[in-house]
Order: sequence, then C-alpha cells, then structure tokens
Amino acid sequence: MELRRLRYFITVAEELNFSRAAQRLYTAQPSLSQQIKDLEDKLGFNLFHRTKRKVELTHEGISFLPYAQAILNQVENMVAKTRMVAKEEKNLLKIGFVPVAESKIFPYVLPTLRFENPDLKLFLQSMCANKQREALINADIDIALVRENIQSDSIQSQLILREEMVFLLPKSHSLNKSPKITAKSLEGISLIIPDENYAPTLHHSIKDFFNTHQVTVNYIQVAENIIFNINSVSMGLGCAILPSYVLPIVKNNNAIVVKELGEELPLLNLFACYHKHNNQANIQKFLNQVARKIKI
Repeated sequence: MELRRLRYFITVAEELNFSRAAQRLYTAQPSLSQQIKDLEDKLGFNLFHRTKRKVELTHEGISFLPYAQAILNQVENMVAKTRMVAKEEKNLLKIGFVPVAESKIFPYVLPTLRFENPDLKLFLQSMCANKQREALINADIDIALVRENIQSDSIQSQLILREEMVFLLPKSHSLNKSPKITAKSLEGISLIIPDENYAPTLHHSIKDFFNTHQVTVNYIQVAENIIFNINSVSMGLGCAILPSYVLPIVKNNNAIVVKELGEELPLLNLFACYHKHNNQANIQKFLNQVARKIKI
C-alpha cells in the first residue's frame, strides 16, 4: 500500500471535497480521484460516498481514517528522528589518539576548532596504535593519531608532528654522576622499554638506536603504558628513553633525572590517518587547524 494514497485519502477526508483536496495536494482532480479509487480497489471497500452535491466518508472510511493517520504520523516521526540522527552524525568527528596528542596537539587545535565550528561534536578516545588501526579500518573513528604511517587504497596519512625523545634514569643511578653520557657508556644498562604491542614505533626506535650504535642493553621490563614506564624509573628499576612530552610529568619527580646523550636520539613522528572518503568535511576542518597551529 502506497503512503501517497494514504495521504490523498486523509486529505480528502479532511476536506470532504475533491477539488479543494487536489489543490492542497498540488495534483489534478482526476488524478486524485483515480488514486482514491485504486486505494478502494486495493482495500476491497469504499471509503467515500460521492454525489454531485457532497462527499461523505463511509462507515469503513470512518473506521479506516485513524489507522491511516497513525501510519503517516509514525512514518513522519521516523523520518524526522532519522534526519536528526543523520545531522548529528554529520556534525560528529571521532578521533582516536596516542598520549602525545593530549599535550602537543589538542590544547593548540581544539579550542579554535570548537570556536569556529560550534555545532561540531568531538568524540576523543585514547587508544593504542593497533586498536586505532582496527577502529579506522572499521570506520569506528574518523581520524587515528598514531606514530605509524598507515597507508592503503582507502586510508590517507599526513605527518603532523616530529617529537624529540629524552633519556631518563633514576637519581641514584651511577651514570647520574657522569659529566657526559654517550651511547657506549650505556652498554649493559637495565632499560624499561614500551610494549611493542602498544607502542610499536617507539619500541623499535629505541631498539634501532642501540643497534645503530652497537650497544647491548638489558631490557628488564616491558611497560604497557608511559606512566608505568616512568614509575619503573622512579622506583630505580632501570633507565628509559621516552618521548619529550613526558617532561612536564617528570619535572617534579625528585627520583628521576633527565640527561642529554652525546648522540642524538631519533625523532618520533605523529601521523593523522583517515579514510579518503569518510566524513571528509570535518576531517579537513581538523587538519586545517593542525596545519595552522602545529609547525613540523
């Protein structure tokens, strides 16, 4: 049963005049009459008594009218609610991120982004690199802020930040007394390293640094998050090489010392990865703000 015919029937029932109903519906009267006849044929009973003088609802028409009105109201409510959901989805930007974004990206980008786009809703979720990759592929997030350069036929990647790393050691460590710490002087030290599953780029960057300088270290602890890594150094379990965003976290920790190395530590990249054809308008708003506020 076509909704259009139900709408035609309701309009005629309200006007009890085919000419006025046709005007309201912006259709020709003969076409309207034919649609009502087709509906009656479909139902198997008459909806109106028609004479040259007047149009009246039949008993069946009177009975059928509230059901037809309820159906149309339900459909209109369904459409209105669906449009609202679609509008909210259109104004939503879902971002997955690794911890560095909280200190090096969001404070500089999000305030202006919100001010210039007051209807834009942001959903931010801290996730490890592997979880972000999965969420991005499944379109559960629009942007993944990760260390890895994720590229595919459907995923685009843009470098947005290059970050220095720092060397941390317990205050009680013997190297703390050394006027100069070189890579060679780190031979045999105990090192806490980020878990490869949670921070693969950071994990491999640290290992590559020691391999490049032909230094063997003792990886005594794998840390699943940066805070555990810092706490392990604070407890004297070993040293660590971490992204520079940890400096505000450790500056008031009297048990940890930050030391420069004679050799330059590798830089860590941060990429904004996103679907090429998914929520492009809002993604570009975010990337434009990053380009304006963050200098690589």
